[in-house]
Amino acid sequence: MITEEQLDAFRQSGEPVRVVRDGLAANDVYGIIVAWDDSSLVLRKVNKRVVKLSRDYTLERAADDRSVPDVMSGE
Repeated sequence: MITEEQLDAFRQSGEPVRVVRDGLAANDVYGIIVAWDDSSLVLRKVNKRVVKLSRDYTLERAADDRSVPDVMSGE
């Protein structure tokens, strides 16, 4: 789970992030962090729609290469 400090840094910078939900890149969600609570975060997508996602998903910078989620690593 991502920390409060990391979420706040992403929110203040306005940097686009990628939420990796599973092994398929097509299922990733891209956007800018708007808000969060203990279990979820709110992301504003490029088309201006807002989506609420679990904080348990992998969150990374959109500019970085996509990582493989732990579920798919076979461990």
